[in-house]
Amino acid sequence: MSTGAAVAGPDGALRCPWGLSTDDYVAYHDEEWGRPVHGDDALFERLSLEAFQSGLSWITILRRRPGFRAAFAGFRIEKVAAFTGADRERLLADPGIIRNRAKIDATLANARVLADWAEGDLDELIWSHAPDPAARPAPRTLADVPAVTPESTALSKALKKRGLRFVGPTTAYALMQACGLVDDHLAACVARGAR
Repeated sequence: MSTGAAVAGPDGALRCPWGLSTDDYVAYHDEEWGRPVHGDDALFERLSLEAFQSGLSWITILRRRPGFRAAFAGFRIEKVAAFTGADRERLLADPGIIRNRAKIDATLANARVLADWAEGDLDELIWSHAPDPAARPAPRTLADVPAVTPESTALSKALKKRGLRFVGPTTAYALMQACGLVDDHLAACVARGAR
């Protein structure tokens, strides 16, 4: 039975337990998750993928990320905002992505909203919700890692107020974790603090 504590990987280094379940996860855990992401297009991609992940395993999204990037023009906001009804139908038929109508529609609608924002606005809005790193101790086990925080709830409300969809507090917190607004690598994890 897992305690949720850091686990030694094949190289002997301690990692968050979820980061050892597949080779894809090891690379994502070690090289990407929890590291700061900036730039409107990069954050739009992460926000969109977190929305697509809702109700699914992250590995499902991670393994299809190249397909998502191809289907959504590299998540360049201006390009996705210009997608037509024909593009929507193409996405709904694309086996390289998750063909969920509500999530596809939300991604397209979000791009149209974001296309009207000034450059840097999405980055500034998201990062303005980053909590003080000293305000929370490093989690020792997975049980210490929350699914929602007051900051993610506030971020969700701010994004919704500006017209974005599929951005609930849990999705907002997953975004905060993935994009380095918080460092939820376990205290003993080799990737903790690798920013």
